[in-house]
Amino acid sequence: MAEVTSMNNCSKDGGATEAVTNNGCTINGTGKDMIKVTVKKANVKDPEIFSCLLQPASSDSDLDSIGVRRFLLARKAESGVHRRLDWRCNGKGYVAYRNYIRRPRNWENSQIPSYPSTPGNSGRWMLTSSPLSRLSEVESWSSSKDLRSGALASNHRTSFSSSISDSDHPRGQGVEPAYSFVGMHCIFDQCKSAVTVLKFGHMSSDLLAYGASDGTLTVCNVSDPPTVINQLKGHSKDVTDFDFSSNNQYIASSAADKTVRVWELSKGLCIRVIYGVSPQLCIRFHPVNNNFLSVGNANKEITVFNFSTGRVIAKSIFDSEVTSMDHDHTGHLIFCGDAQGCIYSVTMDSHTGALSRSHRYRSSSKQKFPITTVQYRSFSLLAGGPVLLTCTKDGSLSFFSVALEVQGYLTLRCSLKLTPRIHSIRASFCPLLSLNKGEYIVAGSEDSNVYFYDLTRPKHTCVNKLQGHRFPVLVVAWNHGENFLASADLYGVVIVWKRAKTSYKGNI
Repeated sequence: MAEVTSMNNCSKDGGATEAVTNNGCTINGTGKDMIKVTVKKANVKDPEIFSCLLQPASSDSDLDSIGVRRFLLARKAESGVHRRLDWRCNGKGYVAYRNYIRRPRNWENSQIPSYPSTPGNSGRWMLTSSPLSRLSEVESWSSSKDLRSGALASNHRTSFSSSISDSDHPRGQGVEPAYSFVGMHCIFDQCKSAVTVLKFGHMSSDLLAYGASDGTLTVCNVSDPPTVINQLKGHSKDVTDFDFSSNNQYIASSAADKTVRVWELSKGLCIRVIYGVSPQLCIRFHPVNNNFLSVGNANKEITVFNFSTGRVIAKSIFDSEVTSMDHDHTGHLIFCGDAQGCIYSVTMDSHTGALSRSHRYRSSSKQKFPITTVQYRSFSLLAGGPVLLTCTKDGSLSFFSVALEVQGYLTLRCSLKLTPRIHSIRASFCPLLSLNKGEYIVAGSEDSNVYFYDLTRPKHTCVNKLQGHRFPVLVVAWNHGENFLASADLYGVVIVWKRAKTSYKGNI
């Protein structure tokens, strides 16, 4: 506990300021007011409070200000912990607490009925908010200009680039109907460390899994009610990537502890461990032959393993650490990115697993940043064929057309420069809307929002955003039914957003 005693001293000589900390130290000073600050020992479990109290003072700092500041920071941090704990004990969870602290000033006088949260096994339900809800879960914007009024780019479209900030948006915009959301479907907040990778199962709308920096893999079901199926523990360091088998019976995960693990989801057990000599950074099942498992590592290699035996089938050497990868839909090509910002097209024999490097795309930028996202799509309106999306750690998004007949030759169609980032943030394609719409992607941001971008716009590319996280959003993922978008942040909170029903899907 802590006390503050304030006394006024009206003498001409001025008063003194004394601060007594919990370790017995006393800070003296002078001033018109005498303030005695005493911080007693408390049972504080939050390390952030200790860092506030024990932060050393610099030689040129005011000791009076340091003492008072330490006390106020400790009191504020402790108060926040207790307030959130109270909300958790009442069964309302993260969403209710976030809405409470963001309530408007006239909240008590509002006549809109409140909706209770229904706790599930792991997630927290949030009923769909009304349009007049004072605690809106989603804030959206888009350009009022209809893309259908303009001519779509042909295959001979010239490339363009754009540089924007995450919060950049044009004025006078309405809601983008293509990617409007009715709110949060559910939240999983049992993870206490950063979520590094997040995916829905193959051809699945309900199966969701995410890996974290504490080495755990969590498998969830987002259907009614949302539950945690399994929490897979075995990795000792960050889970860098994972992939579902085609039938969703297995998960293969890679981690910074130099191992690859294969998990059987029905039993929640690790059935195979493959040891490497360097951190394993990315992993994919072969889309046609699930007996092949391709793994990129920090030893500048892609290694193909036999899923059944764990033995090495083939290897290919690259110029730098292989940080991300994806297969094409046929399984004949692997697209991978390295720590220097280069993107490679690699041919793969679906019968033998043999690898052969075909092409390399090297960015013209002087500064080189690791590739955090490589995602393949078999068709795009912008390119009129297969495309590839890449994202670098500094926030550069690139959109390539892929020439499958030339062993995956890449042609840059457009690029987008976002705000520079500190964390590795991944991006994803958005669902294809119709033959009249543009090319959309979604990405997290360090300002705790989820942003949607239209690559067909040279300016004002940001068309929508979702607000709900309190910390940097690192990963996003769509489900197969394209009605749920999952996002996860630096502190382990996973939000599943429910997309509003539109008529665009029928126009594809």
